[in-house]
Amino acid sequence: MKDLSESRVLIVDDVKANVDVLVQALRDDHKLSVALDGETALRSVEKSPPDLILLDIVMPGIDGYEVCRQLRASPKTQEIPVMFLSSLDEVKNKTQGFEVGGNDYLTKPFEVLEVKARVRSLLKAKAYSDAVKEKIAAELAVARDIQLGILPSQANITASVAGSGLEVCALLEPAREVGGDLYEVLRLPDGRLLVAIGDVSGKGIPAALFMAVTTTLVRTMARQYARPEEILLQVNDALVAQNPRGMFVTMACMIVDPATGTVGCANAGHPPAVLLRAGAAPRLVLESTAMVAGVMSGIEIGCETLQLEPGDVLVVYTDGVTEAFNAGGTMFEEAGLLKCLHGAGASAGEAVSVLVEAVRGHAAGFPQSDDLTVAAVRRGR
Repeated sequence: MKDLSESRVLIVDDVKANVDVLVQALRDDHKLSVALDGETALRSVEKSPPDLILLDIVMPGIDGYEVCRQLRASPKTQEIPVMFLSSLDEVKNKTQGFEVGGNDYLTKPFEVLEVKARVRSLLKAKAYSDAVKEKIAAELAVARDIQLGILPSQANITASVAGSGLEVCALLEPAREVGGDLYEVLRLPDGRLLVAIGDVSGKGIPAALFMAVTTTLVRTMARQYARPEEILLQVNDALVAQNPRGMFVTMACMIVDPATGTVGCANAGHPPAVLLRAGAAPRLVLESTAMVAGVMSGIEIGCETLQLEPGDVLVVYTDGVTEAFNAGGTMFEEAGLLKCLHGAGASAGEAVSVLVEAVRGHAAGFPQSDDLTVAAVRRGR
């Protein structure tokens, strides 16, 4: 946990005498910086966020209330503790201070010992909170590595399809440290290729755990059952049997025959695939679907077939693609999906990278709201 002597306190007051008193009281215990008005304070915080802000209210330009509002509106500064130090001592003033996000309120004239005690208390609380967040972040980073390690790497995928005449590429980008999307690529004993993609309900650790269970079930069932609808039905029934939280997963389970180019697909509530064929516009295929997996045992799951011609690319994805937002609240949607994939069928890797870059370009830096997963299969010529 951070030593309090290393904590930095920003003093914001337009009266130099008040600043001098606070500096004299705190300089031996903490690092200090000073701003004489609200605008300067905000610039200072933007450049180097302090551990605590001692904030006057009545100042030229923007007042302390507005400074606090702006701090709370920014993700970068919203958790910096703020203690108001003001001569405004009416209840309504104090109430407003807490309503705009203040952590403490002390009226002038104040006792130096009380200021020092409250400063120490707020800094200790922040240091403890920061230490907990760092620990959680470190654990989530490990969890992310473990989760991504569950999925087949691109090197393993390439090795598994070597000699089959197929090319497969897959990419997963969680919206948080861990997420609920999944994909699987397996070379079956008879030479056919299983390609599955799924999207677990919810976010974070619960979704990640459910994703790990689902991935394990797909691998297990793929070695026991020959048809994609059989595999998906068994995965569904196993999830229903041990699902106390009522979570579910959308999934497309495909088996590709490299010799004939035939694709059999069983779908449980997942978005349709996109077929890229030379000389034709990208189009949605494999659109028939059953209900999502994990909710009810014994659901009816059909199998839709598709014939891949030499050079065809089949793209599957999760709704983190079509439901990606930009700052204006506009979704990428299926129209954006089909538009960006036009002419992107030279390779499976190209199809994946073109789609992912198009989604990023659409978002234009707006935070990713959902996990994003894309996989593509190309039949060689």
